[in-house]
Amino acid sequence: MDFLRPASWEEALAAKAEHPTAVPIAGGTDVMVEINFDHRRPEYLLDLNRVGELHEWEAGEDSVRLGASVPYAKIMEHLRAELPGLALASHTVASPQIRNRGGVGGNLGTASPAGDAHPALLAAGAEVEAESAARGARRIPIDDFYTGVKRNALAPDELIRAVHVKKADGPQQYSKVGTRNAMVIAVCAFGLALHPETRTVRTGIGSAAPTPVRARAAEEFLNAALQEGGFWDNGKVITPSVAKQFAQLCSAACNPIDDVRGTAGYRRHAVGVMARRTLTWTWESYRGARNASKGAA
Repeated sequence: MDFLRPASWEEALAAKAEHPTAVPIAGGTDVMVEINFDHRRPEYLLDLNRVGELHEWEAGEDSVRLGASVPYAKIMEHLRAELPGLALASHTVASPQIRNRGGVGGNLGTASPAGDAHPALLAAGAEVEAESAARGARRIPIDDFYTGVKRNALAPDELIRAVHVKKADGPQQYSKVGTRNAMVIAVCAFGLALHPETRTVRTGIGSAAPTPVRARAAEEFLNAALQEGGFWDNGKVITPSVAKQFAQLCSAACNPIDDVRGTAGYRRHAVGVMARRTLTWTWESYRGARNASKGAA
């Protein structure tokens, strides 16, 4: 196994172009586990730790550009207000040591359906910035990024440079089922984001299908129900029937399997429970902020 260690982004792209099978490694929290258990033996490892820009983030007026190697601990510490759903997901990632090393780029590169960041990124409507030496940079919408079990839309010569996430314009939530709150692979996970500016809701489901997925039918139902009932304007409590239907549609969006962590039936049930709870939490937060702003006015 050869170890490639570029000192800049340009050198990293050149190395990836010359060795398309090279496996990128930054935090190493997924790759090294596979290597240590002899599940993977790549010909080349591409160490990105000396590429400083991958560890940086930039908060613009409307969005955050998050370097692929920004560790979860930094997201929790510095981006809780801008990216609340992702910050909540970061809290559930493994141990403090892993949260200080692992980043969103690794989750995306591995593309495991159980990756903790995926539901939050789907709910927020993120874009993945990928680049190759030959074709330059492009942005891949998160909805198009996951192509199969542990497969993504990256070309063989591309590397993930950053993730672009719009700043939250409304409440976001994240929920995960496991034997513990962290230090565990998710049995299933659910992310929800309210977008009051567009009066839409987005979801993200993890570890309950071959890839991370959105519950699109549930979103369409809830968007219509909120609009028809005037909920965005009147700030009323969402009715139990609406919450129940939303939860059922989220369960129906799952395509899980039975494995050592849980059965398919349990996963569908748990996703429905998380969908109902996160909808209640986010909507109550939206109502509270809306009523507070009206009172201040």
